[in-house]
Amino acid sequence: MSRDPLLQPFQLRHLTLRNRIMITSHEPAYAEDGMPKERYRAYHVERARAGVAMTMTAGSASVARDSPPAFNNILVWKDEVVGWMRQLVDECHDHGAAVMIQLTHLGRRTRWDTGDWLPVLAPSHEREAAHRAFPKRIEDWDIARVISDFTDAAERMKAAGVDGIELEAYGHLLEQFWSPLTNDLEAPYGGSLDNRLRFAMQVLGSIRDRCGPDFIVGLRYTGDQDLPGGMGKAEGLEVSRKLRDSGLVDFLNVVRGHIDTDAGLTDLIPIQGMRNAPHLDFAGEIRAATGMPTFHAAKIPDLATARHAIASGRLDMVGMTRAHMADPHLVRKLVEGHEDDIRPCVGANYCLDRIYQGGMALCLHNPATGRELTMPHVVAPAPSPRRVTVVGAGPGGLEAARVAAARGHQVTVFEAASEPGGQIRLTAQDERRREMISIIRWRYDQCIKAGVGFRFNTYAETDTVLESDPDIVVIATGGLPHTEVLAQGNDLACSAWDILSGDVKPGREVLVFDDAGDHAGLMAADLISASGARVEIVTPDRSFAPEVMAMNLVPYMRAMQGRDTTFTVTWRLVGLAREANRILATLSSDYGPVTRERLVDQVVINHGTRPLDELYFDLKPLSRNLGEVDYEALVAGQAQGLAANPQGRFQLFRIGDAVSARNTHAAIYDALRLMKDL
Repeated sequence: MSRDPLLQPFQLRHLTLRNRIMITSHEPAYAEDGMPKERYRAYHVERARAGVAMTMTAGSASVARDSPPAFNNILVWKDEVVGWMRQLVDECHDHGAAVMIQLTHLGRRTRWDTGDWLPVLAPSHEREAAHRAFPKRIEDWDIARVISDFTDAAERMKAAGVDGIELEAYGHLLEQFWSPLTNDLEAPYGGSLDNRLRFAMQVLGSIRDRCGPDFIVGLRYTGDQDLPGGMGKAEGLEVSRKLRDSGLVDFLNVVRGHIDTDAGLTDLIPIQGMRNAPHLDFAGEIRAATGMPTFHAAKIPDLATARHAIASGRLDMVGMTRAHMADPHLVRKLVEGHEDDIRPCVGANYCLDRIYQGGMALCLHNPATGRELTMPHVVAPAPSPRRVTVVGAGPGGLEAARVAAARGHQVTVFEAASEPGGQIRLTAQDERRREMISIIRWRYDQCIKAGVGFRFNTYAETDTVLESDPDIVVIATGGLPHTEVLAQGNDLACSAWDILSGDVKPGREVLVFDDAGDHAGLMAADLISASGARVEIVTPDRSFAPEVMAMNLVPYMRAMQGRDTTFTVTWRLVGLAREANRILATLSSDYGPVTRERLVDQVVINHGTRPLDELYFDLKPLSRNLGEVDYEALVAGQAQGLAANPQGRFQLFRIGDAVSARNTHAAIYDALRLMKDL
């Protein structure tokens, strides 16, 4: 038996968990019609097969009709959910993993204009900033009904065979009763702490009465809202002891903070650039104070941190949820002694930010996550080896090389720079985004182990490629900034890349025109403002940086709002003119015939990239497929067989920004789904 603290079993009442690593409750938004169907099941089964001890399904599964999904949640108030959950549970059990599910009533943390358009419910009329719904103040008949809804949902899950349930408190209806900020009821449900806890205790008691004393029930809650006027640490510790003393709870899953704003959510679930495991010590205090089995997850991205959490006695089970999105085979690699091969979570938070914008959770650098039905986490060997030439060692090119080599092909990569990375190397110069470089390092290391040949400082041309005698050529040359967007004065502007690379120094009064809405514009503005300059960020969009999304926006705002920075939306930069030693910028609006002017000493444009595709078009007439992609075969997971030019010497493809400006995930996904079948 291994002596690794992470690989020791843990006994939770009658349930033996095979190790100390779990996936905490989260909603990947893969449900169909509110049910955890094939895609949902495949996602959890992949991780069960790879050795995780327990997977906590369905972040915020809704127990009631008046708790409509905010993130495509599972609807456990419907009887049909039992059959779907039973399939998921049975298949995960077949692979040795325990399965639980998180149940909740969202309370005010949702919208009234979704689902059945029923009033949002809370113990006060206070609106949650994140979802903007003014709730109905809960009545006595609502309380009785919701207690019954929780109990019915728990009974359904017991019938589905789950190993236990977890009630979600933080930010949701249960905690909305607990916090003085969201509960202005009179007794018996408002006022004193015991009164504010009464509703949760009644829910727990009703579940126990219906499901029996042996059914495992836990609670995920905040032990400290860290919010003025809210439930502080002292009261949170008291709540923890009361939960223990009630005898109604088998485990505590502890978080710290609040989720009613983007900033609060980001502090509770930290992203890249923020310190790892910021709430681990606090969770350990709860465990020490209560003696209860204690679980916790919050930016525990690597096994070293997880191992410390267990070995130090702070936790009984450590949640590595986003880490399992990056690499579902994390535990298997640990057990097999291949810890160095684990694909690291870089905290980019593409997963959660997509959910909060109404999309499905996708991992920035593992495109198979959430696509387990169509994309492999481990690629199969090719029927016969071929020679593959990749031009470009950015994320897409490295992924193409990695997958091709893993399939047994002979791979050569040409890269004009002296090291791999592409745009990510530029991104990682920002200390808040330095974790992004792991996307490159992991792929490069995997390529080296697989025998990929790299030729750096090589600007590949047609002859260079032909000399490698390829069967397949993949162009992953990326793109270059596009700034020729103005009616006049394009030569007076520089690009966001110019600022980030250091090729152009920041001015003193700077206008940043961000028409792409991605990280590059904000990174440039942040760097310029940090130099002490006055910065105005102008965008024609209704909101700035829409591609950055909510949680990733928080660190930028915290930095720039403390400086001389202005954000101007719905205005478009149309022209620049020299005025003495300064630049006169003219703005117009898409909404009407109006203009404004700004007098500045520097203008920075962020308008995405245009493909660096000259080599692709030079090679196109020499290829068998003339560069054409069979989209039907690509989507169906079949090999590319087009041969419009039978005399051609190789198949030719291009991926990522060499096709069009998109993002890192798109480039890597392009590479995986193409190369896995070639």
